[in-house]
Amino acid sequence: MRVPILFVAGGIALLTGCQTLSNQPTSEGTPAAPIAAEKVAVESAQPEVIEVVEVTDIWQRIRLDMQMDIPDEKLVRQYRDWYIKHPQHLKRVSERATPFMFLIVEELERRNLPIELALLPIVESAFDPFAYSHGAASGLWQFTSPMARHFGLQMNWWYDGRRDVPAATIAALDMLEYLYDKTGNNWLYAIAAYNTGEGRVINAAKRNKKKGIPTDFWHLNLPRETERYVPQLLALADVIKNADKYGIVLTPISNQPKIEIVEIGSQIDLALAAELADMTTSELHKLNPGFNRWATAPAGPHNLVLPVEKAEAFKVALNDTQTSDRLNWERYKIKSGDSLGVIAKRYRTTVSALKSVNDINGNTIVAGKFLLIPVAAKNLDEYLLSADQRKNRKQNQTRGQQKLTYKVRSGDSLWKIAKQHKVKTSQLASWNSMAPKDPLQIGQKLVIWTGDSTASKQSLTEVMRTINYKVRSGDSLARIASKFNVKVSDLVRWNSLEKSKYIQPGQTLKLYVDMTKVRA
Repeated sequence: MRVPILFVAGGIALLTGCQTLSNQPTSEGTPAAPIAAEKVAVESAQPEVIEVVEVTDIWQRIRLDMQMDIPDEKLVRQYRDWYIKHPQHLKRVSERATPFMFLIVEELERRNLPIELALLPIVESAFDPFAYSHGAASGLWQFTSPMARHFGLQMNWWYDGRRDVPAATIAALDMLEYLYDKTGNNWLYAIAAYNTGEGRVINAAKRNKKKGIPTDFWHLNLPRETERYVPQLLALADVIKNADKYGIVLTPISNQPKIEIVEIGSQIDLALAAELADMTTSELHKLNPGFNRWATAPAGPHNLVLPVEKAEAFKVALNDTQTSDRLNWERYKIKSGDSLGVIAKRYRTTVSALKSVNDINGNTIVAGKFLLIPVAAKNLDEYLLSADQRKNRKQNQTRGQQKLTYKVRSGDSLWKIAKQHKVKTSQLASWNSMAPKDPLQIGQKLVIWTGDSTASKQSLTEVMRTINYKVRSGDSLARIASKFNVKVSDLVRWNSLEKSKYIQPGQTLKLYVDMTKVRA
């Protein structure tokens, strides 16, 4: 690990001796060689005390290594003012960045790349690895699917490498190095190209050169988003570098590794992995946002990101766990008319996973035989950060007076459905955690909101109540959830019961309840 050192008083000052001695003429009229004088001076030299301060905050480490010039451009000033006026934004970003920033800075320094690139995830995603943009870009570094695959990230039903922070960081820096080379070793060009593609940047520079006008970034004719993208990064770099000057208090991030990547060798249920690491499932999933489902991917990557302080104990516990015990299994009897595809869909797994587990080479299965099928250790509602649960929360967020559920049919598109229901395509996509250009699947269910969202929020406020419920003898989470028409998983989340679902008479639980749906 590189630990930057700040030299407060550096260098050793050597006394040079009296210069007049060396200028005294000899009998030959030439200056005498000042041998004796130099000898005395060296012997009497005393080194100054060097005060060395270890950099303990990653933000200070970044500040010390910043080298990009910050031009006095209008957009730079505008973005700088915005960051200064919204200090809470940088506070939230700093908190989100805490587990990952050391890893990013280490990789940048290992490659000898500009340290300012560590700030790109702030511009791209506000350091939210679950961020998903209108342009179908995902993750901390906001990769689109084609670019992600081009730079080696895997994406499938189980796993999305764009949200895997260590993997996506490697891919993003590979891409930036590629763009720096393609754009003639110009970092502003490369950063712009990361946003809009190298072709647009290179062609814009060629057009300017042909017209005889300057070809620096500030004179290029680029898409509006890109013209603001580079100034935003530079403004952010200026604010970080001069945080004290601008009155910005950044949440300190220790200049030490916060996470460790542990090789696990095979698929594992995230709930079990969390238990072995003495964490909640949500805590583990936050560090491993690349996993879409209740378990790691059958075909890999077979690694987990863990807090440094929990990694060793996890390795010991994992070593004591049989590979076959890493997942729960259900023995399924094949019925007439079944296929691997039908069974895989029913159990929310993949055909390749079923083949691998059951040692099947082709696609033929025989009625009456049995398959071993991996199933989640807990109710799927309890894997709160899985793709399905994130989508459910998005779809259930109130956007209008009336909520409709639409089942996609052959020939449908987001544009066609949006037009039919008189809503915008961008709205329909956002309500369903999609991008406007995402493909639809026949049978897929979409949520559509109609009516005035302001009115609906008012009506919602009138029926939603926060209730403090005192547990009675004979109560269970399932019984309480049924009474108030809420989910057990919500009860667990609202009351931080992930590690233990046992409740005691007299215990107080907090519930957020729609009073119109409470059971008598």
